[in-house]
Amino acid sequence: MEPTDVTNPEYFHKVVDCQFACPAHTPVPEYIRLIAAQRYTDAYMVNWESNVFPGVLGRTCDRPCEPACRRGRVEEEPVAICRLKRVAADNKGSIADRLPQVPAEKNGKRIACIGAGPASLTVARDLMPLGYDIDIYDNQVAGGGMMRSQIPSFRLPIEVLDEEVNYILDMGVTTFFDLEVTSLRDILDKQYDAVFVGTGAPRGKCLNLPGLEEAGDAVHIGIDWLANVAFDHVDSVGRKVLVLGGGNTAMDCCRTSKRLGGDDVRVVVRSPFADMKASPWEKEDAMHEGIPIYDNHTPKEFVVEDGVLKGMYFEKVEARYDENGKRSLVPTGEDWVFMEADDVLMAIGQENAFPWIERDLGIEFDKWDMPVVDTTTFQSSNDKVFFGGDAAFGPENVITAVAHGHQAAISIDLFCRGESVADRPPPRTNLLSQKMGIHEWSYDNAVEADQRYIVPLAPLDKALGDRRVEVELGFDQDTGFKEAERCLNCDVQTVFEESRCIECDACVDICPTDCISFVDNAEESELRARLSAPAGNLAQDLYVSEVLPTTRVMVKDENVCLHCGLCAERCPTTAWDMQKFLYNVTKAGQAQQAGGVSA
Repeated sequence: MEPTDVTNPEYFHKVVDCQFACPAHTPVPEYIRLIAAQRYTDAYMVNWESNVFPGVLGRTCDRPCEPACRRGRVEEEPVAICRLKRVAADNKGSIADRLPQVPAEKNGKRIACIGAGPASLTVARDLMPLGYDIDIYDNQVAGGGMMRSQIPSFRLPIEVLDEEVNYILDMGVTTFFDLEVTSLRDILDKQYDAVFVGTGAPRGKCLNLPGLEEAGDAVHIGIDWLANVAFDHVDSVGRKVLVLGGGNTAMDCCRTSKRLGGDDVRVVVRSPFADMKASPWEKEDAMHEGIPIYDNHTPKEFVVEDGVLKGMYFEKVEARYDENGKRSLVPTGEDWVFMEADDVLMAIGQENAFPWIERDLGIEFDKWDMPVVDTTTFQSSNDKVFFGGDAAFGPENVITAVAHGHQAAISIDLFCRGESVADRPPPRTNLLSQKMGIHEWSYDNAVEADQRYIVPLAPLDKALGDRRVEVELGFDQDTGFKEAERCLNCDVQTVFEESRCIECDACVDICPTDCISFVDNAEESELRARLSAPAGNLAQDLYVSEVLPTTRVMVKDENVCLHCGLCAERCPTTAWDMQKFLYNVTKAGQAQQAGGVSA
């Protein structure tokens, strides 16, 4: 294998598994260390730079970082990264003096953002400090988009959402709320320099089953129903409620129903329980509140008598998988199952809807009636129109929408300055030694066997009695510190300097995971097999040195390294060093300041 190019910022970025898995690439270990040091405001601002909504995401994020967490290779559960984000948000001080300054003198460029969800708000947050005038249009009465209309208050208190939305709007954004945009041509006619479309995936899917028309108002589209609850248009539900679907929206629907008077609330899903799209913790929360989940039940028809919905019939199925892992749901042949219902909530998916975009504006649409959007620049075939969030590529989540917003803002800034949107600025990175003495580091590198801490919940009777009572109470400062100490500091990299190495193998002897080997070089597949511990995870790279005096190479399996620093402590010649790697995705307007890795 060729020697590893550690000057490539993406190499060590990939080693920081949690940050690499985050769509917005938030520097997770960096802010966790700040929480452990009780520097909550600093931790919050590290988050705010990347994910924009730390208080929101600390409660509601889909947590793509946690399955990637290296702690999950030591114990069963990863670090509670998401809930630590909330610790920073709940304990921060005022950030008014830390927010970007908006210049009084504007640059003369006007940007329209259609939709006031996380993608549009991120665009505004990045462009306002550069002197742009931003107009945001939304059909809701306040900003936040689906964060306001579809995340229930018992998961996301409205005051938390308002605070973080207003940090952006108070920069001087001009808002047109409670206004439905019905024509993109009308917006373009206002002579904006660029338009960003962040309208989400606003249309809920519906099953056109026998009896649907007769059931009338007793059948609801889940996302619409949640919005009606959020805006106080709906304050009750029938005693018996069936929720169809297995995603997070279904979990929100069933839990909200329980709080609005539903006594017998059930979730019914076609797939096996393990295949449900809902996050594991969302399913756990629903079952904790006494809501059963009936899996492997396919809805067949509504039963209506004298114009009144009585319930639904379901066919029992079983999942079968072919040699490629493709699933088929096969009827078991049993009699259909009848379940009573006063109301049925359909939460079976969302899709985009662009009837308001005229098809003669130079925007190309694909066979699914989705705009053709560049996955890097987020620009459409109309150079002036950009898309992001769910509006770009279909339903995802808040953190993905934020990541889209950052990248779209870079493109809009480049476009408005007459530069190529394909010329993306590099990330801002560094490598800094953490050595304070021969055996002392500037970070806590002890690896303790410490199980994940449990987030306390509000008493069940209190939580179910009021839909505005937040269920999760969050970590207190003491528990937050203990959970933060579970972080393995994966961003403190083991950096090897060949010229200092005497090949004594001391690092091999001390390594607790056998991740270091000194072997003859070979092709990757052969090299992986001949290491001290075979490296089977092809998703994580090998760190390969230049050829050493004995003609061997040092090979480290990045997959199992715990970043404990024992190799660097044991090395008699300081060939190993622990160096903190900070990776920040460059934002709009920072391209001139971006640099490469400095060792």
